[in-house]
Amino acid sequence: MKEKQAIFQPIFGDSWHTLPPVMKLHYANRPDSTEEYLAVGELEVKAAPALRLISPVLRLLGGPPVVNARNVPVTVCFKSEPHKNTLHFVRTFHFSGKPPYVFHSRMVPSGGNRVAEVMKFGLVWRMKYKWQERRVILEHDGYALNFFGKRLRVPLTWILGSVHAEEHPIDDTHFSMKVEIAHPLWGFVYGYRGWFKMEQPDG
Repeated sequence: MKEKQAIFQPIFGDSWHTLPPVMKLHYANRPDSTEEYLAVGELEVKAAPALRLISPVLRLLGGPPVVNARNVPVTVCFKSEPHKNTLHFVRTFHFSGKPPYVFHSRMVPSGGNRVAEVMKFGLVWRMKYKWQERRVILEHDGYALNFFGKRLRVPLTWILGSVHAEEHPIDDTHFSMKVEIAHPLWGFVYGYRGWFKMEQPDG
């Protein structure tokens, strides 16, 4: 039986074969399986003052942590799911003196290089994946809502801002990354940046 290709191989297209080892390991999960890969690292998290005022609400909505903090230990477990072509991200932030903060989302291929990141309560960030100038670029492609199994585009960029993310290979097991949300009128809203080490799976 032919081995299944990685979930993200068709998303990267021809670029998949030119990805460095750390990026192939980062996106190695195959569909319809119980595969798990782990990344461990540190992040700096920053949030605009206005966003921090509503952080309790955003926490209830299951979003990322809205704080200002440096050198935050973070683990990310990348999980395949049986009978699904999705990649489940389980991000755990370990803030000093506080319980771990867990942020879940699922990456769902949407045709070509498009991916939908589905979060709690059905909020969806749409993005386009690119391997360009030796970096993975996640390009903003708007927002959507999951509604009775359908994904409906909604004009939320003028409310939430646009998202830009990049991942840079450092060596065969380490990569750096950054995520930033910026509003067209108010500027910087939220972001985090840092580095991760991909742990080799057992066996």
